[in-house]
Formats: sequence, C-alpha cells, structure tokens
Amino acid sequence: MTAHSLPAGMTRAATHPGPHEGYMPGFGNDFETECLPGALPQGMNSPQKCNYGLYGEQLSGTAFTAPSHQNERTWCYRIRPSVKHTHRFQKITVPHWKSAPCIDPDIVSLGQYRWDPLELPAEPLTWITGMRTMTTAGDVNTQTGMASHVYLVTASMQDAYFFSADGELLVVPQEGRLRFCTELGVIDLEPKEIAILPRGLVYRVEVLEGPCRGFVCENYGQKFTLPGRGPIGANCMANPRDFKTPVAAFEDREVPSTVTVKWCGQFHETKIGHSPLDVVAWHGNYAPCKYDMRTYCPVGAILFDHPDPSIFTVLTAPSGIEGTANIDFVLFRERWMVAENTFRPPWYHKNVMSEMMGNIYGQYDAKPQGFAPGGLSLHNCMLPHGPDKTAFEGASNAVLRAEKLDETMSFMFETRFPQHLTPFAAKAGHLQQDYIDCWGDLAKKFDGTPGVK
Repeated sequence: MTAHSLPAGMTRAATHPGPHEGYMPGFGNDFETECLPGALPQGMNSPQKCNYGLYGEQLSGTAFTAPSHQNERTWCYRIRPSVKHTHRFQKITVPHWKSAPCIDPDIVSLGQYRWDPLELPAEPLTWITGMRTMTTAGDVNTQTGMASHVYLVTASMQDAYFFSADGELLVVPQEGRLRFCTELGVIDLEPKEIAILPRGLVYRVEVLEGPCRGFVCENYGQKFTLPGRGPIGANCMANPRDFKTPVAAFEDREVPSTVTVKWCGQFHETKIGHSPLDVVAWHGNYAPCKYDMRTYCPVGAILFDHPDPSIFTVLTAPSGIEGTANIDFVLFRERWMVAENTFRPPWYHKNVMSEMMGNIYGQYDAKPQGFAPGGLSLHNCMLPHGPDKTAFEGASNAVLRAEKLDETMSFMFETRFPQHLTPFAAKAGHLQQDYIDCWGDLAKKFDGTPGVK
C-alpha cells in the first residue's frame, strides 16, 4: 500500500513502527488510544474536569441494557461536545440513495438479474452524491433489513462530513482508493479490503487514488459480528487479529463546515463553524475497522461434495430468528478444489435467502461469461439459479485433479428479506436484459437407461 500523509491539520496518536502502524488489531476489542499524553482518563469515564479542557462524551452503539457480550460503547474526549457539531437542520434531496421500503409497483423484482459495471463518471461525485442504490429490503424505520449500493466517487468531500443514523455501512472497494477520516481515526481503504463504519459515526471521505468504484451494504439491523465457527473450531475463516481499528486522530480547525445526516431514509444538512473530527482520545469497543480479505482462510470439502456457501461467511448480522441472518457477508476468493467424483462449482438451488452478488476481480466459477468485475447479480429468495451451460458442461466433464481456483474474488450480500429493485437498478440501462437466457440452452439429458450418466 502506498503511504500517504494525513490531511493537513490532523494529529494522530503516536504508534510504534511496524506492519500495522496507525491501527490496532482485533475484532470487538476494548481499545484505548490518545493523541496527547494524559488525555485519556484512567480508572473512570467521566471525571469532573478532563485534561486539556476536553469534554467527555459516550457514543452508544447498543442499548444500555444489552447483554454484556453484545454491549458496545465508546467514551470520547473531544474539543467540543457533539451538540456543537449540529445546528438547525434543513432537509435536502439525495436522489439516488434510497432506503427500504422502496417498492415501485411498476417494477418486477421477482427474477434473476445481473448488471454490467456502472461507468465511472467524469463529473465530480462525492461519497454522498455518488451513491447508487440497487436494492432495498426490510424497513429502515423498524431497523430490519438492508440496502445494497454501488458507489462512484471522483471527488473528496471538502469541509463536509456525514453520518448515518439508519445503520452501519459495510464498504467493499472494487477500484480506486479512499480515505475515511472519522471521529475515531483514519482508515485508508483499497480493493481486496473492506471497512465497517458504525451507525452514528461522523466522517469525511477523501479520494486517494481515483476514480473510485465499489459496493456498500447498509445494515439496518443488528451489527455485523464474526460467525460462530462451530465444529471448525478456533481458527480459519476471518480471524479477529486481522481486523484493524484506527488509532485516535483529531482536527482542530475553525472553518465553515457542512454535516449531512441520514435519518429514517431522509437526508438533512446542518452548518457549523469547525471540523467535528475533534476526538483527542477514546476508549471502548464501538469503532470503525477494516479487514484485508487476502487474510481470509477458506475451508472446504477435501474429499467429496461442494459445501453450503455459508462456509465462506466473513461477517454476519443476526436477526431474531436463530441461524437466519439479517445479512451475511460471504467471500469467494482463491482456493484449492480437490473434491473427488464431485460437481465442483455451486450447484443448482433455490434458497430462502436473497443473494446480491458482486465481482471484485477475476472470473466467478459458476458464471464464466458476462459477470464482469464491478458487476452485480441478484437471485431473490426462492428463485432457482446455478451454473450456466458452459460452467455445467465444463465441470461435468473435467478430469478431476487438484486445481487452484486462482485470480478471483467475488462476494455476496445475503439477507432473509426479499430484495426490491430501485428505479435506478431497473431502468438506468446497466441491467443485462438477456441474463435469464444464460440457462436457456441447458439440454434435457434424461435417458431412462439404468446406469447411464
């Protein structure tokens, strides 16, 4: 990764030189970090007077009475309290960022759909204006479900900031590099990495190398967590140590600024006279993080059969139904295929979950044609899908030997809710009208003769 200096005027906590400079390892850890010595109180959260004239403030990501193993909060010690970071709100229009429910009665969401990559535009688009919602599911007002987006970002936010009160954002870059300057530290993000931006966290997005394109899963429900490994045991899949949380960094800038808030699917703007990124020290377990998907350790069948795709889950956001997620984030990366006497690509199936899939790079084994990097596909709940004829014939007749599925990385946003297409997804011209025909030339092979395969 190319090194980039921090924005002018931003101060970061000192860290020891090493491979993770600027970050602290671990998932869900209780971290502590300070930019100035003694800025972080010890032994208590809310002293009568904080050092350096700072204000103590708690950011709660869960209800106060959530079970202790799920309870998330962070104590911030900042130059101004957050009440100074908003003023009177004015509602604004962000035309392409939609929230559930977004159901157009004239759009048929029942189907198998695939989209070409959205073109990277020449005009300046920021993190807010460049968001393009493809599907929504559930209801943002009851904090259930999700939305899937594609972002097209060509310009940095200038003295402008954003936070969502609706849900956390899982960011999956596909092209270009972004910087997220957040209240709790700085995250630089590139393809093959993901970031989680918690609900209520204020941040500014800058372009490091553009133009930038990627995918976003907006999670209205319970927070993403690591899946239970069950019999797999203590290791493999996504390991907690590979998640990186930024050290504290703050700005002390007196400059007219705009803060945009997403709340119940609506966008509001407020004007302030300074940067809101003024947290000098913090401690807690409610914080942004990033993860390098090249550290994901896949497990799979080593004798026969193709396991359920749930074996590739990186993160899961639970629902009220045990074992049925509000969202699963599933990764299909490079791996060895060794199963004997087995149809190795994903099999044909119907599923109670709705599957929004994206291609980061390379070729997906079940769809060797037409699914380009930057593209998306949707197989809604209980809609059959599976390999096209080329993939089926190739896998059915291949000489089976140990083979590495190489130079490929795709993912899936999977939810228990039906996903509804937005008008942009249905009508903007990127929808492949002939995708459903990829199964049209699958031939009837039934013979009826005993022993014939």
